[in-house]
Formats: sequence, C-alpha cells, structure tokens
Amino acid sequence: MTTPEIARPDPAHWLWYAFGGALPARNRGWVLHDLTARTWPVRQLLRSLVQVVPVAVLLVAVIPGELWVRLVAVLGGILVGMIYAVAYLYEATEHRALKAGYPRGALAAVRGRAHSGERAEAAQRYAERYRTA
Repeated sequence: MTTPEIARPDPAHWLWYAFGGALPARNRGWVLHDLTARTWPVRQLLRSLVQVVPVAVLLVAVIPGELWVRLVAVLGGILVGMIYAVAYLYEATEHRALKAGYPRGALAAVRGRAHSGERAEAAQRYAERYRTA
C-alpha cells in the first residue's frame, strides 16, 4: 500500500471527524496517519473526550442541585465513557478507516510494518532465552 499525501482537515472538518463524520477524499492520507501514528491511542481518546465535553457542560448547567454533586456525577459519567472508549479503541479506529475508504485490516497492516523490527528483536531475545537446544 502506498502512502497517500497527508492533507490536514480544517478545524470544522476535524470537529466533524471527531464526532464520527467522514472526511473528504483529500484528507484520506491524514486519516491513515491519524489512525496509525505512534500516538494513535491518545488521539482516539482525545476525540472521545471532545464528543463528551458538550454534553457534560450541558448537564452541569441544566441539572439542579449542588455544583459539586453535578460535577462528580458528570465526571463519573465521563470516566465510564472513557472506559468504553478504551475497550473499543481498535474497533473505533478500524471503523474510521473504513469510512475513509481503507479495506478492513489496513490499520493492523500499517501498524505491524511500523513495529516489525521491534517484534523480530523481541522474538529473537525470547528464542535465545527459552528455546535452548
């Protein structure tokens, strides 16, 4: 698979992307980079936070009661949401890649190539330590 040109989305398109929307074809290379860069898990979790923040602010503003109770309740909800975001990290990024037009498994292949040397070294160390004749 050749590496497509990386064209960052503008802020409005990035916000749309953060909420689950598909980006235009010109941003296809950036989506692949975003989902396979070294920091891809952090990026995905930040996008999940961006989705939750508007709802959290609205809930704190609208629900009656003590401010500290509202804040603790909303933070608890955010914590549960982030647990689900971590649990479905790979599936969410795979779905984003499919929306961008990449075939299923493309992310795993790109990530695998990026770390193939590290895995080979680890396998060699394992073999030297545990696979003695």
